[in-house]
Amino acid sequence: MEIKAPDLGVDSAEVSEIMVSVGDVITENDNIVLLESDKAAVEVPSSASGTVTKIVVSLGDTVSEGSVLIEIEADAAQTDSQPKAEPEAEAEPEQAPQEASQPEAQTQTQAADKPAAATSQTYPLPDLGVDEAEIAEIMVSVGDSVEAEQSLLLVESDKASVEVPSPVSGVVEKILVAAGDKVANGQDFIVIKAAGAPEAAASAAPAKSESESNKALPQAQDKPESAKQAAPKPTAQNQSQAPAKLSEQQVNAKLTDVYAGPAVRKLARQLGVDISQVEGTALNARILKEDVFDYVKAHMQTGSAAASTGAVVSSGLPSLPDMSKTDIWGEIETQDLSRLQKVSIPQLNYNTYLPQVTQFDLSDITETEKLRGELKGEFKAQGIGLTILAFIVKATAYALMQHPKFNSHLSDDNTQIHIRKTVNMGIAVATDDGLIVPVIKDAQDKGIKQIAIEIGELAAKARDKKLGAKDLQGASFTISSQGNLGGTYFTPLVNWPQVGILGVSEATMQPRWNEKTQNFEPRLMLPLSLSYDHRVINGADAAVFTRYIAKLLADPRRILL
Repeated sequence: MEIKAPDLGVDSAEVSEIMVSVGDVITENDNIVLLESDKAAVEVPSSASGTVTKIVVSLGDTVSEGSVLIEIEADAAQTDSQPKAEPEAEAEPEQAPQEASQPEAQTQTQAADKPAAATSQTYPLPDLGVDEAEIAEIMVSVGDSVEAEQSLLLVESDKASVEVPSPVSGVVEKILVAAGDKVANGQDFIVIKAAGAPEAAASAAPAKSESESNKALPQAQDKPESAKQAAPKPTAQNQSQAPAKLSEQQVNAKLTDVYAGPAVRKLARQLGVDISQVEGTALNARILKEDVFDYVKAHMQTGSAAASTGAVVSSGLPSLPDMSKTDIWGEIETQDLSRLQKVSIPQLNYNTYLPQVTQFDLSDITETEKLRGELKGEFKAQGIGLTILAFIVKATAYALMQHPKFNSHLSDDNTQIHIRKTVNMGIAVATDDGLIVPVIKDAQDKGIKQIAIEIGELAAKARDKKLGAKDLQGASFTISSQGNLGGTYFTPLVNWPQVGILGVSEATMQPRWNEKTQNFEPRLMLPLSLSYDHRVINGADAAVFTRYIAKLLADPRRILL
């Protein structure tokens, strides 16, 4: 009996792991292979129970829907039942389905001929491949215009993260779920007002067959950090039973035998880690991002290099103590991190491996603050809040265009920098759930007024948890302002793969010596803290860049030159 690849949701995928061996006894829904595309990793279950007699595919093969994966000798119960059904199906003439399809085609043609009207439709979740999953992120808001196949939700189970696409183009009228909700297959999750022939046809026939529903199955995004489950590594016996072709490929490319998704492999390359040396801790020894980080930390602490490229060097630090024995601290209270904090941990961990340096400076913003005071009332009458941050964003964007190296990122092989031609400014915003960084796109082309408008809009969306995926993507540089919270300087963390971040502390009145009057005068001084990746930015360049921003903020007329 042949077990074939189901509808994968993509044209083709690569066999990245074979999870069974010849002679294994498997049951229906046991995972047999892991298939990976450039966007997803999907475990394919067996459609029947039996004993594996042949493995048709090999590691690295490219397969598509209908490709034979393995052959099994089915259980006696299944073998007895299948022959009875097959002759009956073969005896059926093909005319009946054709005749049945004619009225259906005619109906569809007639429906297409009718003028399309805007209709509101409630849409259910497609088959998620699991009994239950959690809404991890809602990517749209009520009133948003969406396109067909645009991602609406991020749904997470213990095995995968899945982005649920929109079945139609239209306007979101109502969202029926909330972040953190537990959902199941077929549960209504959104109401979309769709217009146009394709949408009308879709709303006219919401009931789809099971095979059609499966075609809408979203791809499981490669976010293995959300699927951490302890599991043993594959045994030597299982590996020895793999096909001969697999052994040949292992000789030619040892990395193909590693159970890790595209994102994890990319991280390993960026850190200079030989991923074949990393031990996976997830199900079936799958390697997670945390495993790569742990591998690097272990080698840093033992004084040995974790990579042949020299990307990671010894720190000579002793091993950290085991903090799980919390009884020594007396009574404690355990609190769960917010989802935003959990998601931020892997990104924050990247900073551990950057040779980061911070440059400090002061900017005399006395005149700029006077200008802000003059414009504040005018802007307020238009419903716009004008803060000093708008001037800082404008000045920094201007400075980045003059010093483009700070608006770049390092190549994966550490041999080049990629300089970005536009400034997408990340603005760190504190929320009740944690820190989030929405992005002002093309900041170099926007004036103070437009920047102030977008800062207000993004801050409001962040507080109301309405930021979409597009609002958070593409930052090339970041500003972290502590506003009026106090303090003098701090060392903000570079948000990799960016190479710089500007920290802004509270402005205070300070005495400054005036050479012309030969007196001390009170001036409003703004502390600036520029953290940068020393692999890309030299100390002298950082000092020049920070001083340049300070001068722009001292006299905003310079931006107009």
